[in-house]
Amino acid sequence: MRIGDVVSVRTETPAHHHRTPWIVKGKTWRNASITAPFFNPESRAHGGDGLPKQMLCSVEFRQVDLWGARYREDARDRLLIDIYEHWLEPQ
Repeated sequence: MRIGDVVSVRTETPAHHHRTPWIVKGKTWRNASITAPFFNPESRAHGGDGLPKQMLCSVEFRQVDLWGARYREDARDRLLIDIYEHWLEPQ
């Protein structure tokens, strides 16, 4: 995965701990940056070692795509959300 790639966020809702906000599940936009590998918090929350580490990406979404007609500000507004790469699917 590279910066600028168009990605979609997986829609699953696992019964276990996960750090992917519900508002972005199923949404598509662009990968704005990739930081570094971090321990997987989904594994660590259940006593695991967090391995293999997962890349953390900042994905940019248009606010109107997330909130629809409820968003009454500038349609060009964007929101950056950090999402672990294993939650992203290239488009």
